[in-house]
Amino acid sequence: MKYKGALMEYAQERIDDLMRAHDEYISSCRYIRMPEVYSAIVNMPSRRFWVSDIRATLVVSAMMRSETVLEGMWPLKREMYEEIHRRVIALREEYPHRTVSDLCAMVVQQPAPKFYLTPGSAKMMVCKARKEWRKRKTGKWRLW
Repeated sequence: MKYKGALMEYAQERIDDLMRAHDEYISSCRYIRMPEVYSAIVNMPSRRFWVSDIRATLVVSAMMRSETVLEGMWPLKREMYEEIHRRVIALREEYPHRTVSDLCAMVVQQPAPKFYLTPGSAKMMVCKARKEWRKRKTGKWRLW
């Protein structure tokens, strides 16, 4: 159950980061065109890679063993793991005695070049987050 709690925490942190990017982009626009907003924010830098260090270790380790772990993955997810793998290889030069697990834990905490989400996924997440924010603001939010 502890792992599930960590995943829920990551989910909220990712939404917070996505909302930060959303607000940043909106405040920089003279005219707001919503389809452009979601395309832009998914390509803005994210404060970290939104994957657990455990999952990153599994995928990167398989990549290092030349396994075809990336086959069948969605293109954005594949791109994210390729970037994590590239960074792990670079860090390995600096920290040769660290394990792949340690290196992956370091990498996933680093700023990511983008969110690795589709604009449609970002739209759903932002709309849901805004709906929950409005509920809390109007007092219709209940804690169970």
